[in-house]
This record gives sequence, C-alpha cells and structure tokens, in this order.
Amino acid sequence: MTDRMQRPVRVLVAKVGLDGHDRGAKVIATALRDAGMEVIYTGLRQTPEMVVNTALQEDVDAIGISILSGAHNTVFPKVMELMKEKGLGNVLLTGGGIIPEEDMAQLNAIGVGKLFAPGAPTADIANYITGWVKEHRADLF
Repeated sequence: MTDRMQRPVRVLVAKVGLDGHDRGAKVIATALRDAGMEVIYTGLRQTPEMVVNTALQEDVDAIGISILSGAHNTVFPKVMELMKEKGLGNVLLTGGGIIPEEDMAQLNAIGVGKLFAPGAPTADIANYITGWVKEHRADLF
C-alpha cells in the first residue's frame, strides 16, 4: 500500500466519548498496520479535542473514529470543526460503527469521508484510506 510513498500512511484510530466498545477499533488498527500503515491508537474515552491534538502532534494523514454510541452526529462535526481550526484540512476524517445511512450522507455532506458499517471488509477500508491519501496528499510522493 505504501510502495511508492516516502513514508507509510499515518492513521490515528480513536474512540470518542463514553463508548467503551473497542474491539472493532482494535481490529481495524491491526488491519491497517498489516496493510503497511503506521497506526496510532488512542484508546477509549477520548474527547474531540484530544483526538485532534494527537493528530496534529503525530502528523497523521487520516483520522478514523470508531463510534457505536449513537453520538456520531455530534462527534464527527466537532472533530471536523477542530480540524479546520488547527489547519488539518488536508487530513482525512473517516470512521465507522453503528451509523444509519441517512446520517452517513449528512456527515459526508459536511466533509467527513466515507463511513464504514460493521462487517465492512478491512481491505476496503485500507484501500480507501490509501487511495484518499495518494490523491490528496501528493507531498508524500
């Protein structure tokens, strides 16, 4: 996945809020690492501010938020707002979890990348992130 890049794609995987179910996030983190990406996993109970500050400090190409709590319509817009404030407009915000399709469409409309439902093939997620980074982060080539 990173064969022509100067460095591996760097992805921050985060669990925001009180959602304590992290098995899926850990599976995704492992799959992305296996696909050749450098993965930073924040652990549970992060705030949007903590996620964006970590993304800034770690110089990531993408942020992936795993959310099962139903707070996606609050969390994603807040993270997006903070990313813009911190100058991370060239970083992909993606994620997945229990998010109704109508809500996915609304989040996509405000600039959130593709969102993945439970059971999505991990190869599809890795390919999406890598493709987005190759298209939008030409500085890595």
